[in-house]
Amino acid sequence: MAETLARRHHLLGLEGMSAEEITPYLDLAANYALLSRSRTAPRDALRGRTVINLFFEDSTRTRTSFELAGKRLGADVINMTVATSSVNKGETLLDTAATLNAMRCDLLVVRHAASGAPALLAQKVEASVVNAGDGMHEHPTQALLDALTIKRHLGTLSGLTVAICGDVGHSRVARSNIHLLTAMGSRVRLVGPPTLVPGVMQSLGAVSIHHDMESGLRDADVVMTLRLQRERMGAGLVPSAREFYRFYGVDSRRLAFAKPGALVMHPGPMNRGVEIASDVADSTQSVIQEQVEMGVAVRMAVLDRLSRMRTAS
Repeated sequence: MAETLARRHHLLGLEGMSAEEITPYLDLAANYALLSRSRTAPRDALRGRTVINLFFEDSTRTRTSFELAGKRLGADVINMTVATSSVNKGETLLDTAATLNAMRCDLLVVRHAASGAPALLAQKVEASVVNAGDGMHEHPTQALLDALTIKRHLGTLSGLTVAICGDVGHSRVARSNIHLLTAMGSRVRLVGPPTLVPGVMQSLGAVSIHHDMESGLRDADVVMTLRLQRERMGAGLVPSAREFYRFYGVDSRRLAFAKPGALVMHPGPMNRGVEIASDVADSTQSVIQEQVEMGVAVRMAVLDRLSRMRTAS
């Protein structure tokens, strides 16, 4: 019961969530995507609510989209820059939690380099906490926006084959996508060198591991590429960026292994000529820019839904 209530009040990860729990977020986000394009989003949905974006790691897309989402719904949005905050002067995470709690904010969006930091804050604050990426754990709103983008083009997630390529082992995006996609009935392939796609990744769900691009991409409906997470990996896992691209970069020749018209995705930021070729990133099959657009809609849905759940309780 306590776990269910925690899920209702927070979005800390997608692991263990069912299709029935995920679908309402996608449905509401799809509605917000349509409203945003028509510029008719309800600007009073979060009126009187305060959203604090607390980012301990650099971010452009995620923080900006959460800020836009909150403002489009009428919330008071505060961006806390850790470099100029008391955290940089030695304040602990729990002291920060106590300070934020005293401010009586309603929604707290957290990105942190340590896995589990948002979950710890969720135990210490009264606000609803949204995980905007924690260490190598999860990035749930990224997986939700990826799923929404796929559904808009292919109509469903069930029965699709999704190839996630690149540095899977260090990627929180990959982990959240594995949890979401398998829960929604997709077949997930993890593609990359053994150093970046270790066998232990199979413990995350019903996935298959491929160490060559031809078998990994063969007849895939979606090809999702990931950047090399150099800030999280040890030395020697890949010889060089050039060598990685030579064997595992998604170029037009390798993309041809996938189904004709397969969607090309990337969570950003892209490293062209490392994990993806420019002509693929800019092709008609690419939905990378649409992912950015759907990010705002998904974050509007998350903030709205969590706020209403919190009020209802």
